[in-house]
Amino acid sequence: MGSLTDVTRSRPSARANSADTSARARKVRVLIVAPSIRYLGGQAIQAGRLYKQLSLEDWIQVDLLPVDPKLPAPFGWMQRVRYLRTVVTSVAYVASLLLRVARYDVIHAFSASYWSFLLAPVPALLVGRLFGKRVLINYRSGEADDHLTRWGWHAIPLVRLAHTVVVPSGYLVEVFGRHGITAVPLPNFLELAAIPYRQREPLRPALLSNRNFEALYNVADILRAFAEVQAAHRDASLMVVGDGPQKQALHELSTQLGLRNVVFTGPVAPSRMADCYAACDIYVNTPTIDNMPNSVIEAFAAGLPVATSDAGGIPYIVRNGENGLLVPCRDTTALANAVLSLLADPQLARRLAAQARSDVLSRYTWDVVRDQWRTMYTAPGLASA
Repeated sequence: MGSLTDVTRSRPSARANSADTSARARKVRVLIVAPSIRYLGGQAIQAGRLYKQLSLEDWIQVDLLPVDPKLPAPFGWMQRVRYLRTVVTSVAYVASLLLRVARYDVIHAFSASYWSFLLAPVPALLVGRLFGKRVLINYRSGEADDHLTRWGWHAIPLVRLAHTVVVPSGYLVEVFGRHGITAVPLPNFLELAAIPYRQREPLRPALLSNRNFEALYNVADILRAFAEVQAAHRDASLMVVGDGPQKQALHELSTQLGLRNVVFTGPVAPSRMADCYAACDIYVNTPTIDNMPNSVIEAFAAGLPVATSDAGGIPYIVRNGENGLLVPCRDTTALANAVLSLLADPQLARRLAAQARSDVLSRYTWDVVRDQWRTMYTAPGLASA
């Protein structure tokens, strides 16, 4: 039988274990619902970064549920059949929500527009509400205004199922405000260690584009602008990273324009994008619709001066003549002239790149946004007791 001293000594350990259990019990339990990284895109990249960083925090228990679950081997063939793929993936996704949502306090659903909105965040909002959970929608599409205007009769009531609407830019705050919805801005962030920085001295005519080959990203205008740049700098090169439905058309356009030194890399995993930034000296971007592109702030972080169209929310992160150069959408000559002005004035390029890097450090890192996410999940009225 142990002595009284032995029993007394055991009590602090018991209290410590009780405190540890209590601390674990107080953790807010969050389920992030987002596309998997199998499909390269801004939502998946930001969801993955957020999950990774939150997993290191001691105040939260976080898990990630993909909206595009991969079916087990015997059924995998169904996800290779058009239309059937959408049906079986949606059924598997909703089933996983029903099985898992009850374990969490907060359901954090990433969202794009149109059909993606209906197929991905809406089931999470409905199931979250069904189980009495607090739900947060993280809306990230530059097509928000058109979506809420044309589909507003059902999209707006569905968005309002969320207790909180989070968006990555002031641009979307304004868009949602015009439709009577209050949104909270919380910007994208980078993992700086994954994107080496260097000053471009001397600045070479080595251009980079890394938007997917879809109509709204308008990569064709980059090829047209590059033709003008190459007319002035015969050694100019262009790396085109991406994939999508316009792939063949873009290859054909490059041939028609007689471009030299153009490399189409195909899709590149986020973990390899740093190599692409490192290989180039000027970042170009020509979307007609956009919000807060990860690629622009990644170029900022890497030290590339940026020349971009002024679509959507881009002017909220790129200030013309201050941390980058803005040109009107679909004005390929203006884009070419912006690139040529950087090459003609290295001091301008150096000043823009330095300010852009400073903006990244002050606005777009985990250290900056960590407390904002903690408040978002734990503030009264969002996190469950």
